[in-house]
Amino acid sequence: MPTLHLTKVAFACRDLDALKARIAARAVNGEVRVPTRMRPKRAEELVGGNLYWIVKHRLIGGLEIRRFENRPDGRVDIVCSAELKVVTPQPRRAHQGWRYLEQADAPSEGGDSTGIAELPPQLYGRLAALALV
Repeated sequence: MPTLHLTKVAFACRDLDALKARIAARAVNGEVRVPTRMRPKRAEELVGGNLYWIVKHRLIGGLEIRRFENRPDGRVDIVCSAELKVVTPQPRRAHQGWRYLEQADAPSEGGDSTGIAELPPQLYGRLAALALV
């Protein structure tokens, strides 16, 4: 079982449906390529882990990391499965690029049957500030 994952902000995505549409539009042969400037130093530990997406300050879903490939322009592709796994939302701060996420801090998989992911961002933020979600 992988012990390391990545988090990345889904820039300009407004909700889970927009993220799903973006992934579907970029999928080729069941894979999605996410370009990055630098190869993670811990790349071997990440294969089999997930690339979790942050939308509106909530970590809401992830793609399984399959491998890393060098690009002709000097950057690196994070090659992931095109199947988005919806997870129980967790509050996260926005950041540039990607960040490591240890297995102990990773969200539970199996979807969000609570409907929390569908809450408007402002309402979610207020509920989170009150420790209600």
